[in-house]
Amino acid sequence: MSNAPKLVALGSIFSVHYGVNMELNSLKQEPSGINFVSRSARNNGVSAKVALVDGVKPLSAGLMTVAGGGSVLETFVQPEPFYSGRDLYYLVPPKDMSLQEKLYYCMVIRANRYRFNYGRQANRTLKDIQIPARSEVPSWVKSMFNGEVGAWQAKLSGLNNPVSKTAK
Repeated sequence: MSNAPKLVALGSIFSVHYGVNMELNSLKQEPSGINFVSRSARNNGVSAKVALVDGVKPLSAGLMTVAGGGSVLETFVQPEPFYSGRDLYYLVPPKDMSLQEKLYYCMVIRANRYRFNYGRQANRTLKDIQIPARSEVPSWVKSMFNGEVGAWQAKLSGLNNPVSKTAK
């Protein structure tokens, strides 16, 4: 009998979507603006803050972003509304998924990056990556992140709710 966790396709837990696909060089940078998330491994993937774009609604806080190329499989929970750059996917988690579980799955998805590189991106296969089923999330996940996520819990209390900032 094996103790290996039951693995399922990422797409069976998360709804996988291609991001907004904006180009930072065509946006106006604004220090108090909306986060622009790119394929970077640094700063939660946020490479700039930009002005709202008419007719383009920012993606909601609480979603997870995954780099399909560049820094392949760098995965983050976004604490604020955001626009996204090229080859960036966002994952819509189940409504009952806690922030602790999201952080766990960021770690699990990122652990698969050894399978990819600049020449072999995760664009077509992201939804098929095998990850532990929700029933297999270790019990330590809930307690391990409690101290670290207290401030985020308050900030993200409206997870998956519409963005409060809207484009004109």
